[in-house]
Order: sequence, then C-alpha cells, then structure tokens
Amino acid sequence: MAPTHSKSRTRTYDSAKTRAAVVAQLGHVRAAVSDLTPDQLALPTRLGGWTVRELAAHLSMGIGSVARILKEPEPPKVEVTLPEWPLGTAPYAAGVDEYTRALAADNDPAELLDRTAEDFLRLLPEQPGERLVAARSGAMRLDDYLVTRCIELIVHTDDLVAATGVEVPYDRQALATATRLLADALAVKAPGGSVEVRVPPFAVVQCVEGPRHTRGTPPNVVETDPLTWLRLATGRTTWGEALEAAAVSASGERADISGLLPILS
Repeated sequence: MAPTHSKSRTRTYDSAKTRAAVVAQLGHVRAAVSDLTPDQLALPTRLGGWTVRELAAHLSMGIGSVARILKEPEPPKVEVTLPEWPLGTAPYAAGVDEYTRALAADNDPAELLDRTAEDFLRLLPEQPGERLVAARSGAMRLDDYLVTRCIELIVHTDDLVAATGVEVPYDRQALATATRLLADALAVKAPGGSVEVRVPPFAVVQCVEGPRHTRGTPPNVVETDPLTWLRLATGRTTWGEALEAAAVSASGERADISGLLPILS
C-alpha cells in the first residue's frame, strides 16, 4: 500500500513515468475521439452544458497548454506547489469555459487532438523537468505541471466514457498519479491525522484535525476505489451518492468528509 502523506515528506513523481503516462492517455483519448460520430460528438456531458465536442476541445486545450507555456519566458520562482494546485483552479473556470466553447466551435476535435499531440511530442523531450512554467494558478516546475495533466486526462476520460458509453482505457500510471495528487491535496486542505483516507492500490493519506492515529487500525477510515475517489474529489458524484451505491465506506464519527469535497472544481 502507498505511503501515508505527511508534512515531513512530499510525494515525488518519476519524470519519465509521468511523461509516458501523459502520452499514453492522450493516445487513448485521440483514438476514442477519432471514432466518434457527429451524433456522439453532440451528446451532452456532465460538465455544465458542454457537449462531447466541447469536452474533446477542452482536453486538447489542457494538454496543448504545455506547448503554449513552454514558449513563454521562464518565471523567476515557484509560486504553487503540486499539492496546492488542485485548490487554486476554481477562479479560472469561467475563462476556461469561454475559451473551450470558442475552440470547439471553430475546430474539428479529432484534428485538434492530433495537433496537440504533435506539438507535445515535438517540444517536450528537450525540456528539463526543473524548468519553471507559468501555469494559470502560478509558476510551477514543468514536471509538476505534467502531473496535473494526468488529472486532466484521467478525469475527462471518465467524463467521455460517461457521456458516450465508449470504452476508453485508463493508463495505470496516469490513474495512479491523478489519484495520489488529489489525495495529497485533501491532506493540504484539511491537515491533521484523525481520519485516514485509503484509495487502494494507489494512495493513503491522513487528514482532518483531531487525535492523530499512530498504531493499529485507525478509528476513522474512509476507503474507496480510484475512479470513485476522482469523481468525489472533482464533484462528479456526491458523498451521499457514493455511500448509497456502496462505492465508498466510512467508519468512525469523524469519517464523514463530505464537507471537504470537492477538492478540484
């Protein structure tokens, strides 16, 4: 089982594995979108009125942002750490929505994703992971920004599957990375040690102020699977819905973490 996140140790991600995960999941998305019919592209999604066409355009924008920010001057210092990133995205939602709709209106989604992949594969290999890039929420390391792209790809792959019913593979490394980052963000949002959140096989974190657990079985435990965790953490499903579906288990008087969700919206 994965190590518990703590203030004394920040989780690290292997650069080569993260880059390979982004490439792999982007490939899965490209293949799925290229086979969609016009009727499928017009289907609604669970994302605030977006169609599948707009969802695909947003995926292109999210991964295409890597090439865009690599062309900009390098910022002078880090402004956002990786576990903080999910907590600072909400203020940019309106602008992202506006740009996504315009992009989808003027472009074929499959062609957009093809161009995005070409730019990504052309520009990324020579860039060091320590290079700073100007993300919307603040300057961060390139390798850290690529970790956030795993969240974009995995979460929106799940949106694509939910909207179309098409089977799209989830790259294991990308899924693990997204799961771990959103678990660590929960620990940043609600620091403490009274509740243990388990998302096997990828993540275990302790959070919420109160008595810290040190040995044996913790008195307050939340456990769920990776996709359910990502849906909870991003507001795709509610705590009550997940409990009713038996997709999450919660034991202990402090184990209700519904007030901390979603983490990323």
